[in-house]
Amino acid sequence: MEHVFRILAVSNWTEFVWVMIGLGGQLLFTARFLVQWIASERARRSVVPLAFWYLSIGGGLILFAYAVYRKDPVFILGQSMGVFIYCRNLWLIHAERRNSSN
Repeated sequence: MEHVFRILAVSNWTEFVWVMIGLGGQLLFTARFLVQWIASERARRSVVPLAFWYLSIGGGLILFAYAVYRKDPVFILGQSMGVFIYCRNLWLIHAERRNSSN
């Protein structure tokens, strides 16, 4: 495990767990692009599926937590703004669906 710690530039288990959390958040972000790409290919036009926004929120929140742990103000600001935007997009999508069903 010492070799893995050296590769990840961590010195203890707490840092290792936080790096794994950060990598998990990054994987969610990667998944959202794959979901969007596959949906667009199937539709043969650019599509942003609902799952894109949920994966964005999940990845953004996890990366925000990671940024807070790392005490990185640039990363904290970037992720907090992103999460706000993803939530707002979901709000607008659901509001439009509610209005169109009335």
